[in-house]
Amino acid sequence: MTETDYQRLAGANGGSTDGLNLGEVLISKEKIHERVAALGAQITRDYADRAPLLVGVLKGAVMFMSDLARAIDLPVELDFMAVSSYGAATKTSGIVRIVKDLDIDLGGRDVIIVEDIVDSGLTLSYLRKGLLARHPASLEICALLVKKEQQRAQINVSYVGFEIPAEFVVGYGLDVAERYRNLADIWVVQNKDRP
Repeated sequence: MTETDYQRLAGANGGSTDGLNLGEVLISKEKIHERVAALGAQITRDYADRAPLLVGVLKGAVMFMSDLARAIDLPVELDFMAVSSYGAATKTSGIVRIVKDLDIDLGGRDVIIVEDIVDSGLTLSYLRKGLLARHPASLEICALLVKKEQQRAQINVSYVGFEIPAEFVVGYGLDVAERYRNLADIWVVQNKDRP
């Protein structure tokens, strides 16, 4: 969905959709494409002669992981986990639950967790600890977005797409109540009714 498509949809709904007002484009699709290509090149260099296993955190990381996998010039394997700490809220609850576990054994594998956004870091910390217990050869984290100064857990993110301010964002896989994932750009949500 492009900005024009969004504007048409918003116009048909009095300027917003379901009470959600998109403010400005924070990161354009062109900048996203450039940064994902650079991350793919860096991972290709760092994992030369190895075949990393990309573990995508559903659902938000799907778009990013798909593009990242294509940008890595190595054989890669993909698997997915689904964890929940947001529900339909715009802030993390701090309570993490695994909704879908991995299908592939991590033992002895070079694993890269691919995450859409690092907010408090609590979900990722929980996930990392659980995956380390499965004895991968290595475990790194690649996040499209890291919110500045929001982490409550100490997390080392090896591959960062963009650092962003503490704003709620949607698009390029990121959602609110399962909507807006298909926006090509990353938008700031400006909604006076949200907490």
